[in-house]
Amino acid sequence: MPSMRPVELFAPAKLTISLRVTGVRDDGYHLIDAEMVMLDFGDVLTVDEGGDGLDVEDAATGLAIGADSENLVSQALRLVGRHAHVRLEKAIPAGAGLGGGSSDAAAILRWTGFDDLEAATSLGADVPFCVVGGRARVRGIGEIIEPLAHEDRTLTLLTPPMGCSTPAVYKEWDLMGGPIADGPNDLEPAALAVEPGLARYRDLLGDATGQQPRLAGSGSTWFVEGEFPGGGRVVARTLPPF
Repeated sequence: MPSMRPVELFAPAKLTISLRVTGVRDDGYHLIDAEMVMLDFGDVLTVDEGGDGLDVEDAATGLAIGADSENLVSQALRLVGRHAHVRLEKAIPAGAGLGGGSSDAAAILRWTGFDDLEAATSLGADVPFCVVGGRARVRGIGEIIEPLAHEDRTLTLLTPPMGCSTPAVYKEWDLMGGPIADGPNDLEPAALAVEPGLARYRDLLGDATGQQPRLAGSGSTWFVEGEFPGGGRVVARTLPPF
């Protein structure tokens, strides 16, 4: 019999340190070769198997956020054949490229002991890594996870007030002819083309830290190595595997 006592789960933010697009499958999905890490801030899920449905709350403001049956938490529950009421306190901004929805879904999968990474990919390309956590090389469309040795790293993140649509960025990458970026993220030129306003926040972070910021995945978050608090920035540290 499942326990009826609510369980609290932590869904840490995911950061894509580097990303190369290595090809495109016949079905349109892009193949990647990326390094990803988990960070020490994220969402909190309170799971009550005695109920059903989902409540979402902004952890910063305490305000309710709309949820529907197609959100990734509900999809994860359906994938594992479970019913529960989930209260989700969101700390990871939507559209930030920090894997918020994917990590929320992965927390549900870990809670149920579900470890089929190929099936987890059906929820989203970042979900398999978010199930495993730590630091890893991620390939294929996200389903091939090669764990890497943990490194204690401190990073400073700046998330603009605009999000980036991952499908839109990949579509732009295709239209641009599949550029290989000068830096470690092949999607950065496409993200800047989709949302030119990102450049302002890149420059704000660069001016504040004296470093060249890198884009997290398809955006919109910029990050640098080191600890530079203030100015709307988030200082985070890497986490070991679950």
